[in-house]
Amino acid sequence: MPMVQIDKLVKEYDGLLAVDNLDLELETGVVLGLVGPNGAGKTTTLRCLSGIIPPTSGRILVDGNDLEKERVPARQVLAFVPDEPRLFEDLTVRDHLAVIARLYGVADGRQRGAELLARFDLSDREDSYPSELSRGMKQKLMIALALLHRPRLLILDEPLTGLDPAAMRRMKRTLQEMAREGMAVMVSSHMLHLVEEICDDILILQKGRKIVEGSLAEIRARLPELDASADLEEIFMHATGGDDLP
Repeated sequence: MPMVQIDKLVKEYDGLLAVDNLDLELETGVVLGLVGPNGAGKTTTLRCLSGIIPPTSGRILVDGNDLEKERVPARQVLAFVPDEPRLFEDLTVRDHLAVIARLYGVADGRQRGAELLARFDLSDREDSYPSELSRGMKQKLMIALALLHRPRLLILDEPLTGLDPAAMRRMKRTLQEMAREGMAVMVSSHMLHLVEEICDDILILQKGRKIVEGSLAEIRARLPELDASADLEEIFMHATGGDDLP
C-alpha cells in the first residue's frame, strides 16, 4: 500500500477551485517534487495532505489511515514544514524540542534533539529564542522539529528558503538520506534545479489540475516534441505554456 493515496481531491474557497480532482500516490523511499505556477494549488494540496485544512471532497489515506476518519493515527506518522517558520517566541530552541518530544511521546527526545541540532549546525543555539535566530536558522529548526518523532511521511513547502549554500547542500543530502531510510518525502518548490536534483518523481500542477507526473525520463517520453535532454525548467515551461510567453 502506498504511504500516500489521494483520490479525487477537491478544495474550493468561496467558489474558487484551488484543487481540482487530484489523484496521487506516493510510495515509501520516494522523493516527490510538486511544482507549478503561482496559484496552481501546491500549498493547498500540502495543507490538505497534512490535515491542516479539510478537503471539500475526495479522500486522503496516509499509511492506510483515512485522514478524515482516522485523524490521529494518520497525523502521527507525518510531519509538515510550512513555507514560513512558525515558532513560539517565548520558547527557546531547547524548549521547542522538549514540547514536540512530549507531544509525540519520543522516548529519546533529548538525545534525538541533540543529534538533529548537530546535523543542522544549531547545537550552540539551544538557549536562543526565535527572535535571536536568522531566517535560515528558524527554517532549520522547523525541519529538526519535524524530524524529531521520526515521521514516515515528510511534507515540505519551499524548504530551502533562507538557507545559505552550505545549509542547502546539507538539507538536500538529508532529504535523500531520509528517503533511502524508508521515508516518503513530498517537496514543493519553485527552485526547479533543487527538484530536478533530489526528486525521483515530479508532479506539475496548473490551476489545481495535474498536468503531468512521473520521473524526468517518463515525462520526456510523454512530450516527444521536447529534446531528449530537456531539463525540468524546459519541461515546466512547455507543460504550463510558459514557453509561449513573449
